[in-house]
Amino acid sequence: MKQKNQSALPSNGATIGFEEKLWLAADKMRNNMDPAEYKHTVLGLIFLKYISDAFEEKHESLKKEEHADPEERDEYLAENIFWVPKKARWDFIKDNAKQPTIGQLIDDAMVLIEKDNPTLKGVLPKTYARPDLDKTRLGELVDLFSSIRVGDRESKSKDVLGRVYEYFLSKFASAEGKGGGEFYTPRSIVRVLVEMIEPYTGRVYDPCCGSGGMFVQSEKFVEEHAGKLGDISVYGQESNPTTWRLCKMNLAIRGIDGNIGPNNADSFHNDLHKNLKADFILANPPFNISDWGGERLREDIRWHFGAPPVGNANYAWIQHFIHHLSPDGIAGFVLANGSLSSNTSGEGEIRKNIIEADLVDCIIAMPGQLFYSTAIPVALWFLARNKGASPPNPPEGGFRDRKGETLFIDARKMGTLVDRVHRELADEDVKKIAGTYHAWRSLRQAQGPQQAQGLYKAQGLYKDVPGFCKAVNIEAIKEHEYILTPGRYVGFEEKEEDGEPFEEKMQRLTEVLSEQFAKSEKLEERIKENLKSIGFDV
Repeated sequence: MKQKNQSALPSNGATIGFEEKLWLAADKMRNNMDPAEYKHTVLGLIFLKYISDAFEEKHESLKKEEHADPEERDEYLAENIFWVPKKARWDFIKDNAKQPTIGQLIDDAMVLIEKDNPTLKGVLPKTYARPDLDKTRLGELVDLFSSIRVGDRESKSKDVLGRVYEYFLSKFASAEGKGGGEFYTPRSIVRVLVEMIEPYTGRVYDPCCGSGGMFVQSEKFVEEHAGKLGDISVYGQESNPTTWRLCKMNLAIRGIDGNIGPNNADSFHNDLHKNLKADFILANPPFNISDWGGERLREDIRWHFGAPPVGNANYAWIQHFIHHLSPDGIAGFVLANGSLSSNTSGEGEIRKNIIEADLVDCIIAMPGQLFYSTAIPVALWFLARNKGASPPNPPEGGFRDRKGETLFIDARKMGTLVDRVHRELADEDVKKIAGTYHAWRSLRQAQGPQQAQGLYKAQGLYKDVPGFCKAVNIEAIKEHEYILTPGRYVGFEEKEEDGEPFEEKMQRLTEVLSEQFAKSEKLEERIKENLKSIGFDV
């Protein structure tokens, strides 16, 4: 499903901090432009540079072939490389960067590219000629992105541009605050979701795909685990037209040939993939939306477990996911913490029905401040259509029969603050969370306390860890009135207020007490001897 194989990360100056330096340079040119508006200016240029570089790489290759025509359009289409007309190629743009007409030239380039590449129709920004956009700064931006060059065979600029595009998306999300949450899910959350469900092969679906981060991370997962990129196929849709265009560009710049529909569309009212049964669902739906048009969908076929309340779409999303899962499919998604315990407007009854249907595989309580759009903590839900035993696929080992069981993980204390308002999960945090889940559902589940506490190793086994993870049956959840808050089940970490582990503290205090008893006995003997020496009989 890749449009073109991508090489390893380049060595042409794209070291750690490269993206940050590029961002700082680009941000200086923003002047007084609103971040939400500037985003499209910058990302559109990165996209133009990407497809031009990919085209030029093939163009140079064809020039060296004896009977090939480097201006033959079909040569490019055969390898799923976008055709770039001469006046849309980056060298032409770069040569005219200092001209006052640069804005119009870029707009014309976008029009030409869309005309010759139907899959990009209506996707690219064409607002560079507008009077309020400083053409001098626009030319400086062109010069800045011209510094990312095609290197040798092992260092391709398109790999760097993919990283830059993703990095800039995160920075714009941060700059826009609440609005940024509409198009970007923080990378560490996406990584947890992907590492948990392990999309090795099959259909991956995201019905509220934003800028496509779930798809990009799924592709990375397959690459990192030596899988074949064609083994997964991508399906999604996005209701916001601006965000849908960002997604189309993001997938194109990563070389992902995904089906996200011919235009933006609302998943509830215009399901573009009605007959899709996905093997993996990854999603971060908007939290607690009240204006989702639920009153027009009271009898919808998707509401198998009960009609969701008109005033909150959380349980509409959950049932939409379930409806689109294949018989062995698994879904991982983000929801506000309230979804774990709410009983208003029938939500509690829907949750009970889903639990009783044995669909809830794992619930994770996440720390706050992970999102750019809100500081509230969220939960990750994992639903599995089939909790029965499975053969060893993926190759790390098959799944044991875990019917009637649910794993709870409390990760609220994880992550580190990267600034005053944002927190990120480290690689070790992601590995610990996903590894615990993998160990729990694995055929190699622990029978005793001999293995590392909840940590996954190549041959590791699972064990309940007070304060972090606990596997429970449906009866235990029923006793808690079908509330899914992990803190109710995992208990407390065995630590005193001073943070010292209980067992270590007890051992230390016992040793101190023994020493005091011994000293007390010696002191008592000395007192008795002194009393005898002055005539007292003791």
